[in-house]
Amino acid sequence: MNGLLKRALESGEILEMIYLSDKNQLTHRKIKVIEIYSDTFRALCFVRRQPRIFKKSNVLSIGPVRKKFREGAAS
Repeated sequence: MNGLLKRALESGEILEMIYLSDKNQLTHRKIKVIEIYSDTFRALCFVRRQPRIFKKSNVLSIGPVRKKFREGAAS
């Protein structure tokens, strides 16, 4: 995960992640990484529209934003 976060920070790539909050709520977020620390990272959260700090241990899944599949689209 650290490599992915570092690449996203350097390139400005938007990531999407599944995150488990401290209140045990699952959320799906699109983020732009701003800073990386040892156990956390700070990112602009497009859901909350503000910078947030996320615990790396609470990230269940993270990766580049997937393109949505359109039915009937050419492969």
